[in-house]
Amino acid sequence: MFVLPGSISVILASQSPRRRELLAQIGIAYELCHVDIDESVIPGEPPLTYVKRMAESKAEAAWDSEQYRQIEDYSSKPIISADTCIEWQGQILGKPENEADAVRMLTSLSGETHKVHSAVAIKSGNYSDTAISTSRVTFALLSEDEIRHYCETAEGVDKAGAYAIQGAAAQFVSELAGSYSGVVGLPLYETSILVKNFLERAQ
Repeated sequence: MFVLPGSISVILASQSPRRRELLAQIGIAYELCHVDIDESVIPGEPPLTYVKRMAESKAEAAWDSEQYRQIEDYSSKPIISADTCIEWQGQILGKPENEADAVRMLTSLSGETHKVHSAVAIKSGNYSDTAISTSRVTFALLSEDEIRHYCETAEGVDKAGAYAIQGAAAQFVSELAGSYSGVVGLPLYETSILVKNFLERAQ
């Protein structure tokens, strides 16, 4: 399963610095291809269906982009894309619209257990595959002041569920069952499996 550092270079279809850091953590070289897709939830869409659709749509958008074709040797480099969403009581919690929305989300998550779904997709030509990691995160009971002070930092402004587990919000997490890297935004076990399968197929 181990992917040797330098054994592959991928195209990361993401603007997230966290996903760049996670890829680098397991020694995978990457080049960036920024994508911008409609991330709206289809009415009645289940969280797992949504996060899988988002990851695959980002890979497709990168594949169709002009920026992708400007990357040197682009055809030999698979595209990696990912998406993360929070599921709380069957609802999808996306990125907060403003500070008040962030307060609302964190108030909902306070003292509760929620699910974090992270999907990662790989695409190269007609080949594509997707994997999903689901983790359960339990928050301690948070006071109004704790929630307000955290939201004032704006750390969670562009994060699903209005928090960043790799930041100050780590102190809110009383229990984590699953993949820490998946909660951050790129499940490294699933990513390494997808890359390994791609390399074996290419041999």
